Amino acid sequence: MITTMTRIERQASAPENDARWAALLSRNPEAAADFYYGVRTTGVYCRPTCPSRRPRRDNVEFFATRDAAEQAGFRPCKRCTPEQAAPAERHAALVAEACRLIEASEQAPDLKTLARKIGLSAYHFHRVFKAVTGLTPKAYAIAHRARRVRNELGRSKTVTDAIYDSGYNSNGRFYESSADMLGMTPGAWRAGGVETNIRFAVGECSLGSILVAKSERGVCAILLGDDPEALARDLQDQFPNANLAGGDAQFEQLVAKVVGLVEAPGVGLDLPLDVRGTAFQQRVWQALKGIPVGVTASYAEIAKRIGSPGAARAVAQACASNRLAVAIPCHRVVRNDGAISGYRWGVERKRELLEREKAG
Repeated sequence: MITTMTRIERQASAPENDARWAALLSRNPEAAADFYYGVRTTGVYCRPTCPSRRPRRDNVEFFATRDAAEQAGFRPCKRCTPEQAAPAERHAALVAEACRLIEASEQAPDLKTLARKIGLSAYHFHRVFKAVTGLTPKAYAIAHRARRVRNELGRSKTVTDAIYDSGYNSNGRFYESSADMLGMTPGAWRAGGVETNIRFAVGECSLGSILVAKSERGVCAILLGDDPEALARDLQDQFPNANLAGGDAQFEQLVAKVVGLVEAPGVGLDLPLDVRGTAFQQRVWQALKGIPVGVTASYAEIAKRIGSPGAARAVAQACASNRLAVAIPCHRVVRNDGAISGYRWGVERKRELLEREKAG
């Protein structure tokens, strides 16, 4: 017996169902795993991407899960097989397993070994991994090892101990990549950024005070706030022993470019960024950079995109750890219900940035 929603239930979910109906009509692939629909005249439930002839709106009932559709008395469509995992879900699960293998290995597995363990060809695995995480398997392995190195440098007695405890079998191999990995020498990292030169300046924009900092590698901080001194202290906390120096006239031009990005986020920032974070944070930040201007995504959606569908809370933490306001657009991530919350630099600034982007 196929059940139907009451009139009150239809009214309560009308806006959400209107969006689902639009996705069904366009067979939007991004909605493939977001919901299912049942057709009362056939007793079948489908994915929104089903190639079958589109049903009449009056005959359609929407469901958040397969179980809900089947409990309502619908059976799975034989064309789109909604009872099986969608390709995006399968890819996310495979990539999540590959990430676990990388993180559990003392030495980073090569591409062919990883692909074989996952059950894909090396070429296909490489494409799937990058599509889901925004990083190549090699880049992910390097980022993960960088996190291990940073952790070990913080607790090992010597730099050499940290190198070997992080999985390197020689000092030479580590020092070849240490500058790219840490943004400075390992000794400087242990010393809290000593010998690292960072220029910075504090200016004003329509959202309040703004601090822009740049290392030799690129822009390493864009901080927003109400108190210029608090912004400077925040930067100093990140690199307590770095050589912090005020910017000159040329640096003021860089600040002007960043202010322009804040005033018109759609323009983009054509400047090198010095992005430092864990492997997971880099995956999240890469996914954030893929959100188009004027569009938002939920924490759960970002978690799915990076192959960690159960990590919505960790995604929120990665967003909160972002130190490059607007350049890495964590302001485009909202709660599942679309509510605006959880912005490092204040909810009102987040709301204002989103309104500017929607206005074009």
